[in-house]
Amino acid sequence: MAQELLTIYTTTWCGYCKNLKKQLDAKGIAYREVDIEADPQAADRVAEVNGGDRIVPTVEFWDSSTLTNPRAAEVESKLSEYSGS
Repeated sequence: MAQELLTIYTTTWCGYCKNLKKQLDAKGIAYREVDIEADPQAADRVAEVNGGDRIVPTVEFWDSSTLTNPRAAEVESKLSEYSGS
């Protein structure tokens, strides 16, 4: 994808993260994944948007809006705003 529409902040051990990625993969939705345990700046960003908590998965969209522990349908709904559908 020429422009990344979403970033998923994850950890390697998070079951919710694995589930969300599996659902998005099945729907063909592209994303960039960032492990907050390997990237301190990403961990700080997650804490910033979650009231100080490092909750994963946190999804950040092209417009800097975020969803915390969303369902795939919520991600799809937000992406539809980008495509105008």
